[in-house]
This record gives sequence, C-alpha cells and structure tokens, in this order.
Amino acid sequence: MRGNVPAPLSLTGRLVRLEPLAPHHVPGLAEAGIGDTDVFGFTPVPSGPTEAARYVADSISGIAAGTSLAFAIVGATSNRVLGSTRFTRFDYWQGPLVWPMVHGAPQGDPLLAIPDAAEIGNTWLAPQARGGGVNLESKLLLLQHAFEVWRVRRIAMRADVRNRRSIQAIERLGATSDGVRRAHSRGLDGEIRSTAFYSILDEEWPTVRATIERQLTAHNRRLQNA
Repeated sequence: MRGNVPAPLSLTGRLVRLEPLAPHHVPGLAEAGIGDTDVFGFTPVPSGPTEAARYVADSISGIAAGTSLAFAIVGATSNRVLGSTRFTRFDYWQGPLVWPMVHGAPQGDPLLAIPDAAEIGNTWLAPQARGGGVNLESKLLLLQHAFEVWRVRRIAMRADVRNRRSIQAIERLGATSDGVRRAHSRGLDGEIRSTAFYSILDEEWPTVRATIERQLTAHNRRLQNA
C-alpha cells in the first residue's frame, strides 16, 4: 500500500516533463550522472547503472514510507533523462489537534493525502542541462502543482551553505531566506555542514510565479535570437 504521500503524477512543460521515477529511467539516470563530479558535490547522484538502480529503488521506497515523491527530469523533445528532483518532508495540518502532535501523517485515508506544506529538494541535473531553463521550468511545474492543485501553505527549500550554485538558484526563484542553521548535519562529503533554509508562502506564490515566468521568457528569447 502506498504511504502517506500524494499519488504519483506527471507534470509537463515546454522544455521538460517530470515523470514519476521508475525502473525504466535507470539507464538515463546512469548516463545523466556522468560528468563533472564537482557539480554533484552536495547532492546524491547515481554513478553508473548499479547506483542508478539503487537510487530508483530507494526513491520508490520513499513513496511507500510516505517521505518523498521523486521525479525524473526528462527533455520534452529529446526524451533524454536530464536529472532528478522531488517533493519531500510532507506536513499535514488537517483534522483535530492532538497531543503529542504527529508530523508528516495525514488525517483520514492516506490514499487521498494532500499536504499542507512540503519541501522541494534533492535536485540535480546533468552538466549539459545546466545554465538553461531546465531547472527554472522544473521548479515552476513543482511549485505550480503544490500551490495551485494541492493548495499548500508553504514550500521549503534548503542547501549546504558551501553550495553557492544551489543557493543562487533558489534565490533567483524569489524564495525568502529563513536563516542558516549552523553545524546542522553531516554533509555528503563527510564534513559537518551548515544549512541555508528558504521558503515560499502561498500568498507569495503569485509574485514568485511571475518572477520565474519572466526569467523563462527571457531565456526563450535568447534561444530564438541565438
């Protein structure tokens, strides 16, 4: 039985499709994971078919455990896997208040679970897919679904403070800084990391959406004029 997360779904834009991560994505993930390892220093990225298969299996287990909803980022015209992203850390506020409070578990039928807040994370792209509109459109699709279909109150994002690329990408979206948690956890490289936290609230979404759409329009214009 599926865990306490919304049902898997596909989201389609002009540049990319976000497809529920599945075994048939393993070869594409393995290929997308080849490249400049410095790009992948702060986010788990599968290296080779064996790791890609384990990555997909773990992602499917995350759905069963109610902890995440993972996607393959697929080029709309090339049909090539360009990377991965996911919703995670779902929070549910419906139903009567109880003590002690139970986080991450919906009231009622879990098969009908719709979160009140969630996080977007574990995003990575093949090196050749960076610097364009792929990340922007992927975030737009996820945020649009979260705020306009699920009607969430908040979407959170986070990044290792050393990961300037990810922090700049989050800030370009128009997300608001919630501060830095110092010595927050162990990083992917084994070092103790501090984590920068960001959020977007439902009342901020129209402004954030306009910001992302403006950037995507500028990107498409540059492509047309190239």
